[in-house]
Amino acid sequence: MAAASSTTIVPQILDGEHDYTDWSIRVKTYLLSKDLWDVVESEPPEKEGVGDFKFKAWRKNNAEALHAIQLSCGPRTFPSIRDKTTAKAAWDTLEALFNPEKRNLLNIQDPDDIQRRDYQAFFAAVRRGDWRVTEEFLKRDNDAKKQMDSLGTALHNAVIFKQEQIVEELVERMTEEELEKQSSDGWTALAHAARDNLNMVKCIVTKNKNLISIAEEGRQMTPILIAAMHDRWDIVRYLFDLTPALYLLPQEGSYGSQLVVFCLFAKQIDFAWMLLQFSPMLAYTRGQGRYSPLSAIASVPSAFMSGTSLKFWQSLIYKRMHIEDADPMSDFHINVESQENDQGNQGNSTAFGLLQGLPSRLSEFFGISRIRELKLTHVRSRKILNCMCDEIKPLTDEKMRDGLVYEAVYSAVQNGIVEVVMPLCEARPELLFRGLEDGKNIFQYAVECRQENVYSLIYGVGQRNLITTLRDNSGNCILHYAGMLSPLANKRLDRIAGAAFQMQRERQWYKEVESIVVPLSGASTLNKDGLTPPQLFTEKHKQLLEDGEKWMRSAAKSYTVVNALIITIMFAAVYTVPGGNNQVTGFPIFLNGKEFMVFIGSDAISLCTSATSALIFLSILTSRFAEDDFLKSLPTKMILGLSALLISITTMMVAFSSALFIMFQNKLLFTYPFIFLATIPVTLFVGMQFPLLVKIFKSTYCERVFDKKINHWI
Repeated sequence: MAAASSTTIVPQILDGEHDYTDWSIRVKTYLLSKDLWDVVESEPPEKEGVGDFKFKAWRKNNAEALHAIQLSCGPRTFPSIRDKTTAKAAWDTLEALFNPEKRNLLNIQDPDDIQRRDYQAFFAAVRRGDWRVTEEFLKRDNDAKKQMDSLGTALHNAVIFKQEQIVEELVERMTEEELEKQSSDGWTALAHAARDNLNMVKCIVTKNKNLISIAEEGRQMTPILIAAMHDRWDIVRYLFDLTPALYLLPQEGSYGSQLVVFCLFAKQIDFAWMLLQFSPMLAYTRGQGRYSPLSAIASVPSAFMSGTSLKFWQSLIYKRMHIEDADPMSDFHINVESQENDQGNQGNSTAFGLLQGLPSRLSEFFGISRIRELKLTHVRSRKILNCMCDEIKPLTDEKMRDGLVYEAVYSAVQNGIVEVVMPLCEARPELLFRGLEDGKNIFQYAVECRQENVYSLIYGVGQRNLITTLRDNSGNCILHYAGMLSPLANKRLDRIAGAAFQMQRERQWYKEVESIVVPLSGASTLNKDGLTPPQLFTEKHKQLLEDGEKWMRSAAKSYTVVNALIITIMFAAVYTVPGGNNQVTGFPIFLNGKEFMVFIGSDAISLCTSATSALIFLSILTSRFAEDDFLKSLPTKMILGLSALLISITTMMVAFSSALFIMFQNKLLFTYPFIFLATIPVTLFVGMQFPLLVKIFKSTYCERVFDKKINHWI
C-alpha cells in the first residue's frame, strides 16, 4: 500500500484503522497547541444561553478545529465526516469507526454496547447495499431501523451511500415519526437525499410530507434550500410543488427569500419571478446569508448586457434580435442556465432578415441560439429588477438598510451593472447621495472601482455639480478617488497589457474626473490626511509610474536592437547586389530589370524606416517619464517607432524575395518555397506586434474612457 500523503498538521493523514492511534495523538497535540481541544471535548453551546459574542467565538474555534481534522483525513476516511458541522461530532465519528480499543473499552463499561457492536454489521450491510443481510437483521430485530450510528439511522446510511433499493425498503417499514429522526448533526434523511437524488426524495416525501418543513440544525436549511444550494433544480421543483405556500412568506422567516437568492445566483429566472409574484416583499427580505434577492441580482453581472462580453458581429445580432415580452410564468420550466438543451421557446424570439429563416443547426453554428438565450435572460432579469424597484419605493430608511438596498446598489456599481444602478436610483433618488458607513456616494465608488460605464451616468444627472463637491467621512472628494489605486482598480487594470498603458489609463481617468469637478472658491482640497488630489495620485501611483518607465525602456531597447540588425543587413545589401556589377561600367548587371528595381526600392525603404524607427526608440530612452507623458507623448513615439519597424521588416523580406527572383530566373519553381518561408517571420512579427500597435493607437487617440452622450435620466 502506498504511504498516505502528509499535511502541515500531521506527517501522515488518517487512512484507516491502522493509522488511528498515532494520528489521534498528533492531531490532539496540534489542537492543544492552538488552544482548540476544548471545542472537541465539550458539547456545542446554545446561542441563547451563552450570548452572541461567546457563541461567535465558539463558532470560530469550532471551524478551525473542524478544518484541522478534515485536512488530516484521507480520501477514504473524509466521507465519513463530510456532513459533520462540529469538531466534536467529527472526532467522535472517527473514533467510533477507527479506534477498536475505544470500542472494546466501551463494551466492557456499558453492556448496551454489546448490542451496538452487533448493529455495526447491520449498518455495514446497509452501506454496501446488501438487502438480504439487512432484511434478515430486521426480521430478528425490527428496532434496528431506529438505531443510530455516527451517520444516523440505517436510512441515513442508505441515503448517504446512495443505496436506492435499501432506501425504498426501509421507508416502507418505517413510521412517519421514525422518518423525522435526525442525526447527531441535526440532518434528516430527506435533507441528505435532497443534495443529489430525486428518486430517494420522492420515496421519502411520499411517506411523510412533514419532512419538507424540517430544517437541519446547523444553518437552518430546509430540504428545498439544500437542493437549491447543490444546484439540483429538478429536486427543488418537485419539493416546491409540495411546499405550503405560506411557508415561503417573509412573515414565516427567511426561507422564501433565501430560495429566491439561490434562484438568482443559479439564473433560474423563471423560478425567481414566480416567487416574487407570489410575495413581492421577498425582494427586500434578507436571506439566511449575507444577501437579499435585491443584493443577489446586483451581484450577477452575466444576468445583464453590461456584464456580458460579445464580439462585434455578435453584438449586431444581439441588437437586431427581438424577444417577445412574454410572462416568464408562461413557460415556467425554462432553465436559462442550461438553455443549450432547451428548444421549447424558439418561437418567442425572431431575428430580422435571413436570421429568421436559418435552420436550427446553422443557427447553432453561428451562435445565434446562444445569443437568443442571453438576451432572453437579460430581458427577464430586467423585468424582475423592475418588480423589485417598485417594491422599495415606499420603504423607510430602516427597512432599506435591513433589506440590503444600499449594499445592492454598491454591489451593482462594483460589478459595473448599469442596468441595476439606474432603476434603483430612479426608484430612490437619495441613493445618488447617500452611502454606506464610510460616506462615499455611488459615483465616488464607481471611480474607485474604475467602472467607466457606471461613472458615465453622472453626465445624465441634473445635479452633477453638487455630486462632485460631496466628500466622504475621510474628507475625500471624487477627484481624490481618481487619485487612489485600490485593489478594485488594480483588478480592472490587469485587463490592460503593459504597465505603461495601465499608467496611461489611470491618467486618463484622473483627467476626465478633473474636467467635471467645479472647484468651490475658498474651499480646501485637502482630505483628512492633508493630501490634495494631485499629491494623492503621485503617492499612490509611484510604483506604477516606475513600472511603466521600465516597460517603456525595455521595449525601446529590444526594438532598437532589431532595428540595428536590419540597418546593417540593408546597408550591406546595396553593395552586394544580386548578379554583381558590370566590370567595364561598374553598374549592376540587372539594372534594367523590374525585379532589380523592386529590390533596390524595398531595400531603400527598409533601410530608411528602420533607421527612423531606431531613432524614435532612442528618443524614448532619453525622454522624461512624467505622469502626463504617459497620456500621449510616450504612446505616440511607441506608435511611430513600431509602425516604422513593421514596414521595415516587411520591405526587408520583399527585398529578399526579389533577390531570389533575380538570381534564379530560370528556376522559379525552386524559388517559391524560399519565398514562402520568407513570409513566415513577417507573418509572425506582424501577428504578434500589430495587435499591440492597434491597442496603443485606440487607447491614445480613439477610445473614450467615458460616454459623455448619456441622456438626462434623473
